[in-house]
Amino acid sequence: MNIDGIPTRTLRAHPEQRAIDIIDQSCLPHVLHWVRVATLEAAAHAIRAMQVRGAPLIGVTAAYGLAIALDFEASDRCLAEAAALLRSTRPTAVNLHWALARMEAALAPLPPEARCAAAWLEAAAIADEDVAQNVAIGQHGLALWRDLIVADGRTLNVMTHCNAGWLATVDRGTALAPVYAAHDAGVPVHVWVSETRPRNQGLLTAWELDQHGVPHTLVADNAAGLLLRRGKVDAVIVGADRIAANGDVANKVGTYLKALAAADNGIPFYVAAPRSTIDFACADGAGIPIEERDGDEFRLVHGLDSRGVPSALRQAPAAADVANPAFDVTPAWLVRAIVTERGACPASRDGLLGLYPEEAHD
Repeated sequence: MNIDGIPTRTLRAHPEQRAIDIIDQSCLPHVLHWVRVATLEAAAHAIRAMQVRGAPLIGVTAAYGLAIALDFEASDRCLAEAAALLRSTRPTAVNLHWALARMEAALAPLPPEARCAAAWLEAAAIADEDVAQNVAIGQHGLALWRDLIVADGRTLNVMTHCNAGWLATVDRGTALAPVYAAHDAGVPVHVWVSETRPRNQGLLTAWELDQHGVPHTLVADNAAGLLLRRGKVDAVIVGADRIAANGDVANKVGTYLKALAAADNGIPFYVAAPRSTIDFACADGAGIPIEERDGDEFRLVHGLDSRGVPSALRQAPAAADVANPAFDVTPAWLVRAIVTERGACPASRDGLLGLYPEEAHD
């Protein structure tokens, strides 16, 4: 995607320096700041503190974090300990665990002296595959929307939640990939961007849409139902942090409410995600762990003060008892289709296995 008209990925690898550069997303949308990550601990912090976020990008960052760790020591013990530390950073996003399992499977059989170079190559392969998968998701999602696109050029109005765009992946995004595909194909498209409290990832969505020139409007989370009710939305599309084998979807908290409102108003609700987000070992949404984050993410509001300086404003007392679940689960029956790099399917076990028959087990 573009930043100031320049095609840019969200992660830059420097294998010759044994480091990566990431966008510190905690500074957006106010400041675009790149951070050098050159240690395992820095990679784990970047994931845990949400300097990088979005399930696919978390997985890629973890893969590179493991590669960085093995540059210091590539023993069996170091491989296992580094993977364990990275796994502990975020419990819900299954791409993290998928990427680390893939890295371990590729590296464990190798002698220690061969692991570092192989780790950088495998991490790069995961990153490149993410981009290719997102391009495919964009085309499959656009094909699904063909019946919503009318010949007279009426604008296609899409609603999304959280940020499942370019910033949540290496490039193109998942939920926003069909939006970018439509825009780049000349289809008039407009996006209703939900702010997504308490971390306001919708501001990231608005920032990247603006960078790429896609018309959009930022709205408060609680305005979504009214917009759906008034017929202002043609389709809702979100990403996912984990999809259970039966099609239940874990995504940023607030997704479930949008799915309910969409169903009540007959608006199609889609989920876009790559294979690495589907957890065939998890039978249904009840088995998905829901991350509970620090309460100060809710008690404090971050932004710029009147002088343009980043600051935090307390909206609740420090001692206030708050709950801050990071995700909720949308049941499969509310999802019109799941869009993956292999195509679109019903949100069901049979639908998912239709795309991934190799996951069928007796």
